[in-house]
Amino acid sequence: MSTPLFTLGQVVATPACLRVLAAAGVSPLELLEKHIQGEWGDLGPQDYAANTRALKDGSRIMSAYSLGNSQRVWIITEAQDDKGVRNSTCLLLPGEY
Repeated sequence: MSTPLFTLGQVVATPACLRVLAAAGVSPLELLEKHIQGEWGDLGPQDYAANTRALKDGSRIMSAYSLGNSQRVWIITEAQDDKGVRNSTCLLLPGEY
């Protein structure tokens, strides 16, 4: 694994998201690794550009991944606080946002 592009802070996941990942046979760690490496998943060009800016300005970073069971999972890393620290990352389903 190469150097992460940003820190995740505390990682949490909703119970529904964990159930969907388990049903699809996908590890949350697998998706988190993609997320911190800049593999943003199934996002459009505007969201990719927003994530690229967020790496520089500290704003929120989001990834979206389609699973083999027709479900989607989002990963959101919150913006940096006033000390430049990203405090949390959440794995969730789009309907839970």
